[in-house]
Amino acid sequence: MSDTTPHDDRPHGEPTEVVTPPPPPPPASDRVELGKTADAPPLPPPFATPSGSTPPPPPPHGTGQQLPPPVAPPAYAPPAAPISPQEEKTWGMLSHVIGAIAMVASAGFLGFVGSLVIYVMYKDRGPFVRAHAANSLNVQIAAFIGSVIGWILTITIIGAIIGIPILIVVFVGALILHVLGAVKANNGEWWTPPLVPTFVR
Repeated sequence: MSDTTPHDDRPHGEPTEVVTPPPPPPPASDRVELGKTADAPPLPPPFATPSGSTPPPPPPHGTGQQLPPPVAPPAYAPPAAPISPQEEKTWGMLSHVIGAIAMVASAGFLGFVGSLVIYVMYKDRGPFVRAHAANSLNVQIAAFIGSVIGWILTITIIGAIIGIPILIVVFVGALILHVLGAVKANNGEWWTPPLVPTFVR
């Protein structure tokens, strides 16, 4: 054996030590920064909620859903502004005048339309105009009911003797009540038509 041949100086019988190379570093996509968890989903964006309400749950992770936009509160119409006392007297008088004209033009069947329109438009704008418009509407409703009864009786031969006078009394009586109501309203006086049921207040 030559002097250049390598030989093992370790004593015979000792195990041979195997050196394992270190593992390669993980790829950049798998690295986790210090203080972060790899599996934790990202936090949802902050959102404001009304005081005392529970915020909606965040969307499921990975679905790509967004939070719905906040719902605006319903818009309410402001209350109607009150009118002046002179305007109350004027519209109170017109509720009787228009009701009487409509009753004459429609033979007693559509007279309540004018009174109803004024009542709906001005009932919340003043107590005086509300009272007179309601009185005008009550007169028209009572006249309408009386006219229907009178026309039904007029169809029959025996009932015509009673039906025609009922129609005349209802028609003339409603006109007289409307004239009185218009005068009272124009003078600024509170008034309730006599012998008329209160259907509307």
